[in-house]
Amino acid sequence: MVTYEITVEHSTESESCTLPHVDLKLVGEKGMTKSAPLSENDNYKELVSKCTIDCDDPIGKLLRIEIKKRPLYVVENNWFLKNIKVKDPNGETYYFPIYTWITDCKKHSFNEGQALIAKKELSASGRFNRHKKLSQLKKTYHWQVLEKGIPHHIKATLPTDLPLNDQFTKVKQDEFNKNRGQTGVRKNLKESTKCYDTWPDFEQISELDYSKYDILGYVKDNWKDDAFFGYQFLNGLNPMLIQRCTSLPDNFPVTEHMICHYCNLPQEIEKGNIYLCNYQILDGVATRDSKGKKQYLMAPLVLLHKTAEDKLMPIAIQLQQKPGADNPIFLPSDSEHDWLLAKIFVRSAEFNFHQLNCHLLRTHLLSEVFAVSLMRNLPMVHPLYKLLIPHSRYTLHINTLARSILISETGAFTQVAASGGEGAIQILRKSLSSMTYRSLCIPDDIEDRGMKDIPNFFYRDDGLKLWDILHRFVEGILKHYYKTDDDVQNDRELEDWIWDIFEHGFLCPKEKSGIPMGFKNVNDLAKFVTMVIFTSSVQHAAVNSGQFDYGGWMPNLPSTMRRPPPSTKGEATEATILETLPDKFTTRVAMTTLNLLSRRYSDFVPFGTYPEHHFTEEQPLKLMEKFKEELKELSKVIKERNIKLDVPYKYLDPEEIENSVSI
Repeated sequence: MVTYEITVEHSTESESCTLPHVDLKLVGEKGMTKSAPLSENDNYKELVSKCTIDCDDPIGKLLRIEIKKRPLYVVENNWFLKNIKVKDPNGETYYFPIYTWITDCKKHSFNEGQALIAKKELSASGRFNRHKKLSQLKKTYHWQVLEKGIPHHIKATLPTDLPLNDQFTKVKQDEFNKNRGQTGVRKNLKESTKCYDTWPDFEQISELDYSKYDILGYVKDNWKDDAFFGYQFLNGLNPMLIQRCTSLPDNFPVTEHMICHYCNLPQEIEKGNIYLCNYQILDGVATRDSKGKKQYLMAPLVLLHKTAEDKLMPIAIQLQQKPGADNPIFLPSDSEHDWLLAKIFVRSAEFNFHQLNCHLLRTHLLSEVFAVSLMRNLPMVHPLYKLLIPHSRYTLHINTLARSILISETGAFTQVAASGGEGAIQILRKSLSSMTYRSLCIPDDIEDRGMKDIPNFFYRDDGLKLWDILHRFVEGILKHYYKTDDDVQNDRELEDWIWDIFEHGFLCPKEKSGIPMGFKNVNDLAKFVTMVIFTSSVQHAAVNSGQFDYGGWMPNLPSTMRRPPPSTKGEATEATILETLPDKFTTRVAMTTLNLLSRRYSDFVPFGTYPEHHFTEEQPLKLMEKFKEELKELSKVIKERNIKLDVPYKYLDPEEIENSVSI
């Protein structure tokens, strides 16, 4: 008779455990044990429980465990099982990472913690179980098409339609609902709840105490300033559009005479000091009506000059793509109100472009594609599953929620954005069709946009360092399991994973986008996996976390414009600007939404932190520790730099980045 000692770690969250009603079987190389109860007592509210299993003879090296809940006829609870440790008769301990909700009374099988690509799975039963589980997962995780031409998503109408593993915990859901129902912003905008009036002046736009917010207070005080207007293209919500200008677009006829007071245009272009922001994707986009009134969205072109003082100053703005007499080029030398109104139209274009292209498409929707493909194609024992699963936490839930409360017909974004509704779909289609693989990889993107040398570009500085740290970590993990390029090329599960991503995510010809459909070697795989994790964590932090910082003062980021752009100069006044800006109701909805999406929740998991222990082998664990230490050092450097800045760039401090798209 031999004895196996079992230690079970599980969740104590409400309604998350039925431990006394679970049977366990151990499966080894030489046989298996009989099923036995997983607990020797009824005290299942503890975080850790212990029991033993006896059998006549040792069963050899443990391969997997099989778990089955016994049915409860009074009440059926769900059980979140974290992990199980088994100590065999020889004193060797086996670790089974699970981190899964068990909601039914079917048999569930979990492998011992060593990660294995399919090629290294030597036992016939192991190969059979991998195939069986993936077949089941493909029935659980279905693709669905929201609109033609945008990435596909998980088939779910409400978050409660999702597998329990992908839903918010009860604590997270309660906190989200509380924040959604009452925020400081909402309380300070009570009087405008049902008011569609124009704001009487700038100072009355919000009763919010801006002195409580460091960056937002600075934005309110400096939003009219040209240098701050230029700064936001580098370190605001959207650092992805600006590029070095090597020649003026044909449809942007800025002459030397127009800007001779600011710089010598040909010379400054030659020196690399001229930059362009072109919102061409917004051209011709349908806009919604609000209370029967047409809303306006422009597709501006903005020319900027890097001065000798390293400031990025706007020197010309054209609000529509087609040049003409009724589409003037606005200059800093124009009247104060003409120039301010032109910049506000640019900032409104920025709201719509940022939210739909940089934020929704390039982080949320792509991260969902990565997550669904992961669940459909890679078993829990696969090293890539273990590497990626922390970076998909809550993504399916928040995106399903977004489709119902943000971008639906009655959603908050649809209500407040000029592009809400049909226009949003048009922007998403245009954005996806023009997306390239290189634009998703920050080293390539920075090079292609000519942004390697411009000073004070903190998104670039921090982002490149994070990419390098992440890439070293990813490459180290993958090379531990993929010893040769042949291992990569012959991994069918990996092949299915990337094909699902390509087919359901990018929807565009490979030749145009450069998106890989497969991998020839470990280096190719490491770059793509780095991009996946970077997109789902670092990039999302860059474009999400500062939404209230920069949009909490509405004139700096208006979601819509209520009047058309000026066709002639000299007619703008403060009154016409206020009539053009969003009304009180739209302001309230936009501000409360940005505030909700910028909040940090109590279960925030910082980048590079892995509370769930999916890897068990020594080398991956060492690499994880090194990864964590490098991020810690970078965090110190960023904090020291930010102390010296008027506007600290904190969004890519590793301590401020969440591991996944979870809000």
